[in-house]
Amino acid sequence: MKHIRNFSIIAHIDHGKTSLSDALLRVTGTVTDREATTLMLDSMDLEKERGITIKSSAVSMDYKAQDGQDYLLNLIDTPGHVDFSYEVSRALAGCEGALLVVDATQGVQAQTLANLYKAMELNLEVLPVINKIDLPNIDVDRVLLQVDEELALDPNKTLQCSAKTRAGVPDILEAIVRDVPPPTGDPDAPLQALIFDSHYDAYRGTIMYVRIKQGSLRAGDFIRVMSTGKVARVEEVGRFRLKLVPRQTLSAGEVGYIISGIKSVGDTPIGDTVTLDTEPTDAPLPGFVQAMPVVFSSVYPVNTDDFEEFALALSKLSLNDASLHYQREASNALGSGFRCGFLGLLHAEITQERLEREYNLSLFVTAPSVQYRVTMKDGSVQLIDNPSHYPDPAQIQGSEEPYIRASMIMPGEYLGNVIKLCMERRGTIPQHSYVSEKRVELRVDLPLAEVIYDFYDYLKSLTRGYGSFEYELIGFRPSRLVKLEIKVNGEPVDALAMLLHQDRAQGRARGICRKLKDELPRHQFKIAVQGAIGGKIIARETVSAVRKDVTAKCYGGDISRKRKLLEKQKEGKKRMKTFGEVAIPQKAFFAVLKRNDD
Repeated sequence: MKHIRNFSIIAHIDHGKTSLSDALLRVTGTVTDREATTLMLDSMDLEKERGITIKSSAVSMDYKAQDGQDYLLNLIDTPGHVDFSYEVSRALAGCEGALLVVDATQGVQAQTLANLYKAMELNLEVLPVINKIDLPNIDVDRVLLQVDEELALDPNKTLQCSAKTRAGVPDILEAIVRDVPPPTGDPDAPLQALIFDSHYDAYRGTIMYVRIKQGSLRAGDFIRVMSTGKVARVEEVGRFRLKLVPRQTLSAGEVGYIISGIKSVGDTPIGDTVTLDTEPTDAPLPGFVQAMPVVFSSVYPVNTDDFEEFALALSKLSLNDASLHYQREASNALGSGFRCGFLGLLHAEITQERLEREYNLSLFVTAPSVQYRVTMKDGSVQLIDNPSHYPDPAQIQGSEEPYIRASMIMPGEYLGNVIKLCMERRGTIPQHSYVSEKRVELRVDLPLAEVIYDFYDYLKSLTRGYGSFEYELIGFRPSRLVKLEIKVNGEPVDALAMLLHQDRAQGRARGICRKLKDELPRHQFKIAVQGAIGGKIIARETVSAVRKDVTAKCYGGDISRKRKLLEKQKEGKKRMKTFGEVAIPQKAFFAVLKRNDD
C-alpha cells in the first residue's frame, strides 16, 4: 500500500485539467505517442466538442520514481462544471491528494476556490500547479501572489508546467510521490468500497468505479449496495488502463472497477458504499446523498408520431444517467411528452443534445423552472415542479422556493453593476471582500428561479468576461408564489401555465400575451389573449377580427341600411365568438416557450 498514490485533478472550468491528465499518461508511458489521442479521458463526443468533462473517469499509471521505487498512481479525473459538484466531492473522497490547477493567464477563479474548499473539507494534500506557462501573455508572478493571498497555499511549493508541451510534468509526478500520503486501510476488515462513478454497458450491465477503503474483493463474491439493498455476484474486478484490465483481487487502498450484472446505474448511486453480502460492514461511508434534480422542463417530440421512440430513448439514456428524472405528461396542445428533472441547465442541455444526436430525435424543450415547496392548511407539505399539480390557493398556508448562495469573483470596477443585477433578481444580503488589490469576491443569496434562466450570460457581459460564478443550494425560503394562466378566447391553455414569484407575474404575462398576439392567426371574430392569476386578469392583448366589407353593395342611399347590415354582422360575430374554438398552431407555442423568451 505504501507504493500506491490516489490523487485527483481539480480546477476551474477550462484551466487545462484534462490536458494535464493526458500529459501524465504520456510521460508515465501508460500510452505511447502512437496510441495517444487528445482528451483521452473524455470518451464522449460531446465532451470533446465542448471541451468539458461531463463524466468522472479513472486511470492507473505505473511510475518509476527517481529513488528507483515503482509506484502505482491512480488518477481520478472529475467534471469541472458546477452542475456536477456532488460527483466532484465523491471522486475527491476516493483520494488522498489533489492537484489544484490554475491557468497562468486567468489566475484564481470562483470554482478554483470552491474546489479547494471541498478538498480541504476532506483533508486532502493539495498541490498547487500553474498550467499553460508556454503561452505568451502569462503573468506567473501575479498568479503566485494569488496562490499565496487568495488560496493561502505555499507559493514556494507551487509547481509550474505546460500540459501541451509537457514541460514540468516529470516534476509533478515526483511531487505526487513525495507529498501525497499513501492510502490507509485494513485488507482483512469487512469490505467498504466507495462508488465514485458508474456507467452502463449494453453487454455487461453496470460497471462501477470504486475506491476500496477497507477489505478486499474478488470475482465470485456476492456484494450488496448499501442504500438500494441490491445484491449481485461479482463477475469481474480490475483496474483502469484506459481499457479495463481484469485482476484476481482488489484490496484496500486500490482504485478499480466491479462488473456484477446489475442492470441500471440507478441501483448503484454515486457516493454509495459496496460491501460483501456475507460479512457486511457495520456502517456505510459518510457523505452519501441522493442526487436530486433542481431544474425542470417539459420535453416533447416535435413530431407527435415519434413519442414511442422518444420514450424508449429516454429509458435507455437513464440507464447511464441516474440523476435524470422523468415522468409522463400530456398537453392538449403539444401531445404526449415527459416532465424531466435535471441537476442544472448544462445537464439539461447535454441531455437534450444526446437524445437528439444518439437517437436521431427532434425535440422541443420548454423554458426551465424549479421545484417549489407548498405547505397546506392541514399541515401537509407538497413539492411542486409542474403548474398542473398546483393546489387550490384557498387551501395553501404558505409557499417556499429554493435559494442558492452564489459566489462571484470579478475586477473591482464591475462590482456596482453586478450588485444591481443581483438586486434586480431579488438577491439578499450582498457581502463583498477584496481577495486581492484589484479583484473582489461578492457573496449573495439568490432565488434559484432567477438564476437558471440567463443570469450567467448577463454576469459575463457586465464583467466583460472576467466574472466567474459558483453556487451551492442552501434550502427553501418563504416566497409569494402564484400560478399564471394564459387564456385564449376565455379558455386556459395548459401548456403555457407557469409558477412564478408574484412580482414577476405581470411582466411575464405581458410578454407572453404580446408574443401570442403576433403568432395567432386571425379569425372571423376578435380573440382576447389574457394573463390571469386566479380570477384576476393582469394582462391582455386582442387579436383583431378578419372583417368582410358587408356594405360594399350599397351604392349611396340611406345610411340606416348600411347600419342595419353592420349590426347584423356584429351579432353574427358575437354568436361566432361564443361557439368558435381557437386552434393554437404549434409554432405559436415554440415562439412563446423557447428559452430566450425575455
